[in-house]
Order: sequence, then C-alpha cells, then structure tokens
Amino acid sequence: MGKTKIDWSDYVWNPILGCSRVSEGCRNCYAEAIAGRFRNSTAYDGLTQIVNGRPVWSGQIRETRTMLEPMKWKKPKRVFVNSMSDLFHENVSDELRDRIFAVMALCPQHTFQVLTKRPERMLAYCSNPGTRRRVGIAIVDLTQKMRIGPSGLILPLCHRPDSTDEEPRMWAEWPLPNVWLGVSVENQAAAHGRIPLLLRTPAAMRFISAEPLLGPIDFSELVMPDGDHFTSLYNDGEGGGVDWVIVGGESGHNARPMDPDWARSLRDQCAAAGVAFWMKQMGSVYGEHKGKELPDDLNIKQFPAQVNR
Repeated sequence: MGKTKIDWSDYVWNPILGCSRVSEGCRNCYAEAIAGRFRNSTAYDGLTQIVNGRPVWSGQIRETRTMLEPMKWKKPKRVFVNSMSDLFHENVSDELRDRIFAVMALCPQHTFQVLTKRPERMLAYCSNPGTRRRVGIAIVDLTQKMRIGPSGLILPLCHRPDSTDEEPRMWAEWPLPNVWLGVSVENQAAAHGRIPLLLRTPAAMRFISAEPLLGPIDFSELVMPDGDHFTSLYNDGEGGGVDWVIVGGESGHNARPMDPDWARSLRDQCAAAGVAFWMKQMGSVYGEHKGKELPDDLNIKQFPAQVNR
C-alpha cells in the first residue's frame, strides 16, 4: 500500500488480498511469493499453501483495512488497483466490487488502473445493467457513513438511485471516466482469450499488459466473437479499441527469457495504430539489458492521452 516502484503508476492500492493461478503468466507470480513469505502474519494467513516446497495461492480473498485510503489523497495520483489480487477473481463478491468501484467514483482526482486475467468476469460485471445502480447505492452508503468527499469536503446527502427523483449526477457516468481497465496477456493464446473480451467491456480507457511476455503476439491474428479478425488496436469499428500497451520481461527467481524482437514487434504494431507503448523492463536474463536498462530502440515510455470514449 502506498508508493510503488512500478514505473507506470504512482501508488498501489490493495483493498483486497489473495488470488489463484489461471495461466502460464502466473507461474512465477511475485505477489504469490510475497504472500507466501508473510503467510504467518495476520494479513496473509491462509492466502497461500505450500505445494512441492513453495507457496501457492489458496484462492482465499481477504478485504483489507485500506478500502477508504484513496479518499485521503488530495493530490492526483495514478493508482494501480490490487497488485496483490485480482478485482475480478471468482471469490470476490459483487458487493465488495461495488464498494471498491464506489471509492473510485468518489475520487475523481485519481486515475485507477485495474488489471485482470479474468476478462470474462470483468465484461459481465461492467456490462450488467444492475452494476451502475448497485455502485450508486454503495456511493450513497459510503458518503452517509463518512460524510467526506475526495478532498475532505462535506458531501450533500444523495437520494438512492431507486428514488423517483432524477438520478444524482454523482453516478451518472458509466463507465467511470477515471478508471482504466486492462488485461494481462503473456503469449498469443492469452491474447486470443482475453483481448476480444476487453474490447467488448465498457471502459473509459483500455490497456494491455504483456508482462511477463513469454512469446510473440500478433494482434492481427486475434479473432473477435463475430468471427471477424481484429484489424486495428485503436479502432475496432465500434468506437472503442486499445489505448495503451505495456511490455516487460519476467523478473526474479526462475525467470523465463523474453526475446527482444517480441517487444519490438509490439512496439511496431502500436506505432502503426497510434497506440501508446510503454516498455517497462527486459527481465532478469539479458545481461547488460536486464531490469530497467533498455536497448535504445526500446527505451519508450508513453502514457495514453486520457480521453473518455
């Protein structure tokens, strides 16, 4: 919780802890290792179990005491949500998700970056007609309990969204304009399964994290649900698209190699589509180019222009 070394964010916010593996990108999960290291603490007790001598996520999810922390931060920040979990994990209830989205709605000065490996659940939640209404109720409940706004100001009491009065402006915008939604993809198979679902998800901004990048990814090979091939990162024909691509190799113990040409291919695909590209790091296995030491032609760190589509 707090400032982070992740260079595309300012802060991390972990209102929940816990996860489980879903694909090859999870094999050397840094969050799983951290949770295992502190498994005897109150915060992480039961979130991992020892399998073949190493900690593995148990699938348990735990709410933390940091739920309202972003409301205390007055200066605008880019906030990575749940570096130690997945907001769309199957064991996170909609009620808990609603409260997390309500906090993000009450903090319009911040930009929240939500990354998932479960885009099918993200699509279902964000597209559900009842979600906006439930988040509105959660907003009212929070403001009535806290009576503070994002800058510490007293907020007026609001009518519940089931009122006969006109819906309050506080929850009139959906998707939330300050929430970026993204998927993590490590190879072509993950890209096939996750990116088309991301493109169907209502979001102010969409992004892809190709980290750890374990194989080449060709966006032109993606097939959309209607059977058409995905032709452009930026424009999918429906006024949406992808705004940002983050790339990085795998770091830490047992890191698997990333071919720099895989990253160059993604760089070139982004440049052709006019999509922001962020090269995070090369991973742990490239000698002079390991970590944050990037080859000159990959030393690119672009943020997307924040627009609400």
